[in-house]
Amino acid sequence: MLTDAALADLRAAFGPRLSVGHAVRDAHAQSESLVSGPPPEAVVFPETTAEVAELARLSDRHGFALVGWGAGTSLEGHALAVLGGVTVDFARMDRVLEVRPEDMVAVVQPGITRERLNEELRATGLFFPVDPGANASLGGIAATRASGTAAVRYGTMRGNVLGLEVVLAGGEVIRTGTAAPKSSAGYDLTALMVGSEGTLGLITELTLRLHGQPEAVSAAACAFPAMVAAVDCVIATIQTGLPMARIEFLDAATVAAVNAFSGLSLPPAPQLLVEFHGSPEGVAEQAARFGEIAEGFGATGFQWAKAPEDRKRLWAARHAAYRAILASRPGSRAIVTDACVPISALAAAVEETAADIAASGLPGPILGHVGDGNFHAILMVRDGDAGEAATAKALAHRMAERALRLGGTITGEHGIGLGKRGLMAAEHGAGGWAAMGRIKAALDPKGLMNPGKLVP
Repeated sequence: MLTDAALADLRAAFGPRLSVGHAVRDAHAQSESLVSGPPPEAVVFPETTAEVAELARLSDRHGFALVGWGAGTSLEGHALAVLGGVTVDFARMDRVLEVRPEDMVAVVQPGITRERLNEELRATGLFFPVDPGANASLGGIAATRASGTAAVRYGTMRGNVLGLEVVLAGGEVIRTGTAAPKSSAGYDLTALMVGSEGTLGLITELTLRLHGQPEAVSAAACAFPAMVAAVDCVIATIQTGLPMARIEFLDAATVAAVNAFSGLSLPPAPQLLVEFHGSPEGVAEQAARFGEIAEGFGATGFQWAKAPEDRKRLWAARHAAYRAILASRPGSRAIVTDACVPISALAAAVEETAADIAASGLPGPILGHVGDGNFHAILMVRDGDAGEAATAKALAHRMAERALRLGGTITGEHGIGLGKRGLMAAEHGAGGWAAMGRIKAALDPKGLMNPGKLVP
């Protein structure tokens, strides 16, 4: 609980940028899925690293929890203040601090979103490729080690963060990594912090790896006679070494929802959405080769989108798929879960998951970044229907167990938060999970950084 003395110190440090009003607190108790929690006791909007460090010192002195908040788009309740305390909203720390085109590096504050960063990079010929769909904050993307549609070519957040500035519990500020392309100097603290979900510290600055904007881009959608044919096509494409920039799967239910919501006219069948980056000659060759592979699996109805506006419309529809699916069943909310498996196990994972969802009677469209073995199920539950919620949670649990049985992971990009914390021992073993807890205790001995998440 926040004491009167703690509130007095917070008011003295942050003035009007401390809020205890119900509307602001309630806005920071929301989640994109059914995972829920209470509102924080207060919300603070810092503007500098020094202010975040002061906030951490006050947290240590008065014993209240700190929970980082980016854009509020997490799906597993990462930013919910389950044990009270203060939510640290980074909306005012949203600047690009430095761009070094010659080194292909940008230094940014955590509150800037990926879309805004790429807008500011447009004149440099560079871009930041990690694209989880939602216009999430880069601090949040790093904290959850997210990835997205372009991970099959450009990698996840883990490979695109070169260094960090982090405020630890108690207020110490550390810097991890450098702007160099690689390092073998000691423990990789950057990798430790990326994916730690705010349980080890608060990220206040990121040094990011940038990539050159491709000379040519081509995208396409194609339909398949059955879901397994589309997934088998993905496996064959990846195994041939064809350099895809994106390869996304949409099942028939997702296609129907996207067509209705975004005004597309995709054939009402399972689809692959693909994109190629490179030279004009290379892109043309890659597209032709993919067409040959896809036709071997029964693909039809190729719709090529070479013009920038056509590509933008296609991928905007893909990114809107979550909202489109929710709109297809008014009055529903969703449990959005993901799993990631070795590419050889992808067909089995998707087929078994689809059969399990069908047997449950719940609507649960499947889509995902299948080029790296990652797929999602959007399990729709009528708001307030406890029976449907229980069925959806059981489905999500079995989906995670299935991924582990097939040699994969319980989450490829959504992270753990609250929603999957109970599955951590199953993936890492009791010893591995306990080791994570010991790292947490070493860096945050009072347990004040995003407590109740991720670790034992």
